[in-house]
Amino acid sequence: MSAYQVIIHVVADGLMIPVVLIGLYELIFKVPGGAARYEAYCRILMAGLTAYLIASLASVYSPEEARPFIEQGAAAGALYLNNPGFPSDHTLFATAIAAAVWFETRQKWATWTLMALTVAIAVGRVLALVHTVADVVFGIIFALVGALWYLNASGRKRRAE
Repeated sequence: MSAYQVIIHVVADGLMIPVVLIGLYELIFKVPGGAARYEAYCRILMAGLTAYLIASLASVYSPEEARPFIEQGAAAGALYLNNPGFPSDHTLFATAIAAAVWFETRQKWATWTLMALTVAIAVGRVLALVHTVADVVFGIIFALVGALWYLNASGRKRRAE
């Protein structure tokens, strides 16, 4: 395995580890306690489940093409499930974590870091030939649609103030 392949594999798969760790830290230690924490965690759960449901329903209508590495007769440069790959679960999950951190903590440094890692993961998944650009873009879009759960909370917080 060449150095390029190792770097692509680390970017495409390995960057999920800091995304999860940063997300967990922020969501455990930066979300206010009490009833507000319970409500925040409920929103995070509903946003994640909504994004996953939309992605699962959309995967039924996925493009007919095979994954890029199959079409090119190459080896996959990252881990993948044996499915058409639409949308990218990696970008869906990373975007959902970034959105949860932003909407529930408003921690700018963590959100910008998570967004940068998400973009790097998306690029890595495409360069690893396990996803097309459409796969990763729709993973991000579906996670952002799930994040609509946070808008109701923002309006409720403003009314309470």
